[in-house]
Amino acid sequence: MRAVLPDERPDYVFASPTILCGYTFKENATTLIDEIVAPLNSAKIPFSSSHGNHDNQANITHLEEIMREQQVSPLSYTRIAPPGVGGEGGPGNYWVPVYRNSADRAPVLILWFFDSRGGVSPNPNPTALPDWVDASVSDWIKSETEAMEAEWGPMSDRGALAFVHIPPHVVSTLQAKLDPTRNPGLNANSLGSGSVQDSSSTGQDGPFWDALNLHVKNIHAVISGHVHGNEWCIREQVKDVIFCFDNILAKFNRYGGYDDDGWGHGVRNIQFSSPNPQAGPETWIRLEDGETRARITLNQQYKR
Repeated sequence: MRAVLPDERPDYVFASPTILCGYTFKENATTLIDEIVAPLNSAKIPFSSSHGNHDNQANITHLEEIMREQQVSPLSYTRIAPPGVGGEGGPGNYWVPVYRNSADRAPVLILWFFDSRGGVSPNPNPTALPDWVDASVSDWIKSETEAMEAEWGPMSDRGALAFVHIPPHVVSTLQAKLDPTRNPGLNANSLGSGSVQDSSSTGQDGPFWDALNLHVKNIHAVISGHVHGNEWCIREQVKDVIFCFDNILAKFNRYGGYDDDGWGHGVRNIQFSSPNPQAGPETWIRLEDGETRARITLNQQYKR
């Protein structure tokens, strides 16, 4: 982050990887958050984070990490879902409005963040947690979009980006359709068991996926991490929505996690050039050394 932030000068940062592995000692688990957010605090850049399966472990939980982040980062927009939303181990469901001008009544973009859980419950008796966005989130999406429309007008007046750590289950069917020219970017990991939500293939993430695509309009992309060696984008034809891997995990995991030669380490940039909700942003991968690759535009024409 210290290498990339001064060069890119982003208006907003989203930290999508597993933030830290809960295999660490309980005594220092939350204080490691301080080190992770320090570059963002120093740069005074607003940001949000999402949490993965390794953040729910015997010695740490998503909730503890969010609370610590809020405590030490005044520009953190990460939030905790209302009671009853997110299921066990999944408190990180929230949204952030983005305004073109500070005095505007309504935002031009909504950033949606969803907690796909996974990992295990904390000590003393850790048990496996579901690896999908809980069905309770579907009703929350509906009620939140209804409230937005009542306050700001139709959802079609705003654009949206959605972030969820573990990819939706439907993504497992898309990899075989990739074309390196049409879908540029690293494609080093096959999507097998554990790569997507609801690994048991019982439709558990269906309510979330259906509600997101029904109620949230003008979704420029749904973006996930989790799979370290992938960074491609592709249009999912049934819901007519673009999915992208952010691959931040693959890029930083030489510092802790699995990696491979040639993957590189960096971030996914998303750049908006217009407040028009129909105008798609440009996105690309920027590596730590300054190299860029996999540049596409997330618009209505992308790979139909």
